[in-house]
Amino acid sequence: MDIFDKVAKRMGPIGQHQKWSHGYFSFPKLEGEIAPHMNFRGKKLLVWSLNNYLGLANHPEVRKADEQGAADFGMAYPMGARMMSGNSKYHEQLEQELAEFVGKPDAFLLNFGYQGMVSIIDALVDRNDVVVYDGESHACIVDGLRLHMGKRFVYKHNNIDDCRKQLERATKLAETTGGGILVITEGVFGMSGAQGKLKEIIDLKKEFTFRLLIDDAHGFGTMGPTGAGTHEAQNCIDGVDVYFATFAKSMAGIGAFVASTEEMTNYLRYNMRSQTFAKALPMPMVIGLLKRLELLKNSPELREKLWKVARTLQQGLKERGFDIGVTDTVVTPVFLKGELLEATALTMDLRENYGIFCSIVVYPVIPKGMIELRLIPTAVHTMEDVQITLDAFSEVSEKLKNGYYAEAKIPTT
Repeated sequence: MDIFDKVAKRMGPIGQHQKWSHGYFSFPKLEGEIAPHMNFRGKKLLVWSLNNYLGLANHPEVRKADEQGAADFGMAYPMGARMMSGNSKYHEQLEQELAEFVGKPDAFLLNFGYQGMVSIIDALVDRNDVVVYDGESHACIVDGLRLHMGKRFVYKHNNIDDCRKQLERATKLAETTGGGILVITEGVFGMSGAQGKLKEIIDLKKEFTFRLLIDDAHGFGTMGPTGAGTHEAQNCIDGVDVYFATFAKSMAGIGAFVASTEEMTNYLRYNMRSQTFAKALPMPMVIGLLKRLELLKNSPELREKLWKVARTLQQGLKERGFDIGVTDTVVTPVFLKGELLEATALTMDLRENYGIFCSIVVYPVIPKGMIELRLIPTAVHTMEDVQITLDAFSEVSEKLKNGYYAEAKIPTT
């Protein structure tokens, strides 16, 4: 079979809908200043879909730092990969400040979050090692494990008894291969808002020998007394062996970092292929990230405002009878019962008639017959934004229950 013919027949579970969804549900264009209210197809909408937790994307000090970084260095500097010719004192300064902030001896900058996690796993484990990971791990973890040539065991989401069971299996296997065991979970699960059970997993070290890697993309900057992350929130910083987070959420930037012991961080620094063979983070982003980190550390009012918005939104949803799952973080899912057609019509109604833009999640990401509306609160949303959203959700929920969206005429082919 010709590869192009195969692609034409199998566009994938999401791609199969691209002919009617592209530009509206998938690859939409939000225009204007990054803010809670942005333009979508000529209309000003209230947006709950931006990973801008602390509102730093358009913070005046951040904009000034980004601009100054570009003026001083241009977009190309430094040229080359970090190992060869792309290093700078600013890259190293950012690494040192990040390591200190998250409570680890050393840190290493990564060009991208998704690619970074894939490459961390690839560098950490070989064919003799065994991986035990949470069943709802992010796609970057799953794809990293696809590169792993050894055995892996998945445990039921946040189920410590099942994690113990898989560790028992992993231990027996590792004894025959002579390898080690790596456990992987998330600090905050981005779809549900649930925290990973870090302390409980760490307690399993009393029974088993393993190292713990966490992806804290949604926890870094939002969780803990200082915003250092979910491991700080759960008071188990030392028990997390390898800490990973991205700049795409609270820092409103691009890139990521991994932090661990000096020996482990140096190992990753010299063995992560995605960094060895890729250009370093551009200097304007590094300069801007230094300012973002400064604000994250020294402006607790931003995090306090974020949590005030999130708690008000979540409490309001619960009071109105909405199912927001088990979230105990700022990530706010709203679960409804309905099919793809209803989800499509409901989302269009929210955008066209209520002026609200939020992300919609359907099968295969969640089970068939379910709809998830995923809200991302930020420090720049207002209480008025929350009230408008609560009122709109109450109305569309009633429409859904009464079968209004089941009658919608929307092309799905």
